[in-house]
Amino acid sequence: MTRKDTFTIGFMLFALFFGAGNLIYPPELGIQAGTSFWPAILGFILTGVGLPIVGVAAIALVSDDAKALGSRVHPVFGLVFTAVIYLAIGPFFGIPRAANVAYEMGVMPVIVSGGTMALFLFSVVFFAIVLFVSLNPSKIVDRIGQWLTPALLIAIVALCIASFFQFDAPLQSPETTYTTAPFFKGFVNGYLTMDAIAGLAFGIIVVTALKDRGVTEKKSVFKQTLKVGAVTATGLAVVYTSIGWMGAKLATFGSFEGGADILSAGASHLFGSFGAILLGVIVALACFTTCVGLTVACSQFFSNTFSGLKYSHVAVGVTIVSFLVTNLGLSQIISYSVPVLYFIYPLAIVLIVLSFFHNAFNGSSYVYRGALLLTSFFSLYSGLSAAKLTWAPLQSALSIFPLFEEGLGWIVPALIGAGLGYLLDRSRRNSKYVAATKNAS
Repeated sequence: MTRKDTFTIGFMLFALFFGAGNLIYPPELGIQAGTSFWPAILGFILTGVGLPIVGVAAIALVSDDAKALGSRVHPVFGLVFTAVIYLAIGPFFGIPRAANVAYEMGVMPVIVSGGTMALFLFSVVFFAIVLFVSLNPSKIVDRIGQWLTPALLIAIVALCIASFFQFDAPLQSPETTYTTAPFFKGFVNGYLTMDAIAGLAFGIIVVTALKDRGVTEKKSVFKQTLKVGAVTATGLAVVYTSIGWMGAKLATFGSFEGGADILSAGASHLFGSFGAILLGVIVALACFTTCVGLTVACSQFFSNTFSGLKYSHVAVGVTIVSFLVTNLGLSQIISYSVPVLYFIYPLAIVLIVLSFFHNAFNGSSYVYRGALLLTSFFSLYSGLSAAKLTWAPLQSALSIFPLFEEGLGWIVPALIGAGLGYLLDRSRRNSKYVAATKNAS
């Protein structure tokens, strides 16, 4: 591996994570956090940047895909969890979110009035092209993507640099959700990027790229993955912090409907209507390549996993579901995705962390199962709470656990579950040893 190879793969991974859909969250965080911006953005970066890279590294440790990692719990869990990951980053959340961002930033600034009909007509054309390209994969989309990612990055950098000199208003007071524990609020909001679970899906791409360059020994693959990840993490952290800071500075310019509106408004203030349209077009095209890539990835996973499914049929299904979800609108997609992500993310985090201590507990499935079982109970409650489904007596009982109010009450139960699993495994091994000794005598 040369330094050039490291940066090449690092930028490739950056392009995979740097989906235009993720651009909407840091500016919104900036406006809401105000004077609490720095602890909030640090928490966001930990889950929005750090965990995805750690997830990729976890796949490097396994030297296989996400299903192999999940199978350490149980083969059925490995299959189901991986399928959920692809559905989440694909037709249920990831693809519709990107399509909506393409509409809000690429189309709305140039039409007189939006509305459900405008979104419907846009999504018909958008997904027709996505399906056509997905059914006829070619290097054209890859080549376009190679140009679009640098163009998008340059546009964002220009926007951030200009805002640094032009927006000199003081930061506003934080909104209610960021007045206490802004770091943990930013940490939990980092779930919305979906990049930690995406990292489990993208990890095999990095491992394959390294092996293609002659890095095959397991420790070397892991070491090189960390170097590649450092390149990716640096780029993502700088971008998220910059656009988040721009959002914080834009708080005095009025109210905004979401992150896409904030970015468009910032571009209009700095570069006029042409600047907003140019940024919107770049973002829309980047969203298109993201949607094509995710459609192809989901279709390949399900068609390869289930022999009875044809790639073309899965691609049609993914496109139709994505089209239907897209027409719910961006705010609706985000609102219904939050409960699901609040449930999935703690499970993904625990699975990733345990993979780094796999050898310490001899890879016992009891440790994985114990940790994930107790985690799932708390993460399920977090998801239900995000959906406004709560039960006061249960909430009161669970609130005794540290960080429960911050949405991280699953951490201590995960440790307890792992410990109980370890003790159960030790007891089982000792019983087998005693039985074997008696039989030998």
